Amino acid sequence: MRLLLFNLATDADDPVLGFATRWIAALARHVEHIDVLTMRAGRVDLPANVRVYSLGKERGYSEPRRAFEFYRRLAHILRNGPIDACFSHMTPLFSVMAAPVLKPWRIPIITWYAHRQVTPTVKLAYHVSDRIVTSAASAFRYRGRKVSVIGQGIDTDLFCPGDTLPESPPLILSVGRLSPIKNTTALVEACSLLRDRGVAFRCAIVGPVVERDRAYAAALGARIRHLDLTSHVVVVGPVRHEELPAWYCRCSAHVNLSPMGLFDKSALEAMACGRPSLVTNAALVKPLGATGDMLLLADTQPASVASGIELVLAAGLRGRASLGGTLRLHVEERHGLATLANRVLRTVDALSS
Repeated sequence: MRLLLFNLATDADDPVLGFATRWIAALARHVEHIDVLTMRAGRVDLPANVRVYSLGKERGYSEPRRAFEFYRRLAHILRNGPIDACFSHMTPLFSVMAAPVLKPWRIPIITWYAHRQVTPTVKLAYHVSDRIVTSAASAFRYRGRKVSVIGQGIDTDLFCPGDTLPESPPLILSVGRLSPIKNTTALVEACSLLRDRGVAFRCAIVGPVVERDRAYAAALGARIRHLDLTSHVVVVGPVRHEELPAWYCRCSAHVNLSPMGLFDKSALEAMACGRPSLVTNAALVKPLGATGDMLLLADTQPASVASGIELVLAAGLRGRASLGGTLRLHVEERHGLATLANRVLRTVDALSS
């Protein structure tokens, strides 16, 4: 089987999209060859049967130049041999652009999309794709018969408990892009309440800031200083994807305050490392029953967040370890990378038969 794969960034060191390299490697173990068309490339750490073509965003190419490169590279790939299917990872625009070229060749298009926004491009991608695959039912809001839920694709070999014990005092961790939609300010306010209640803790906020959110990040830092929390809360900034497991293993609890529709993988990465992750998106923990109820916060109000953290910390090291075992099993069964790769390939087989 030969796959064509579209991707936003193919860079093993990218703090947000580095996981995509592991997705490609997992698929490569089961196919003859993969050609990757990516918006930008960085450190490419992939098997020999994968070839990566960058559209040149890392070199400063303009949008018209990148569009030209897209079709030039696509034509080159199609001339080099038959393609069995196209897997478009979080690139609905590429699905739309490629459809007029791939359809005459009868190459099925499988588009992965997991985001709360349903743009005109996403709607059009739905119609030109043979199948839409997503992480959870709530992660793709444009309903239709083409949609299949296949899990989030967490690499549970990388994200695993390891031998590291949680830090003392307990570390509260938040991993993800600093953005208003992540409600990180509510976590900072909750830390103020915990400090005032005499709870011993530290909090680390790990993740990058994109240009449009610079003002929010600056305001968050100012709020930490205003609340006199600099000895309790640290904004770490971005870290390489492969460095994240060490952060999860250091913490006693992870907090993710993303809303419904934003199926944030950081919560599942923490669970894969055997750490409880407090969330406000019920879809992340609903399959866990009573265990999920314990981790689901009522809302993003600081008082609710603080109470949820206190409840997890009160479970003690043994209680959290027992909970962590359940959470890891949940991720392995529903959201493991090997499971996702198998489901993608089964989808290709079904569309090709």
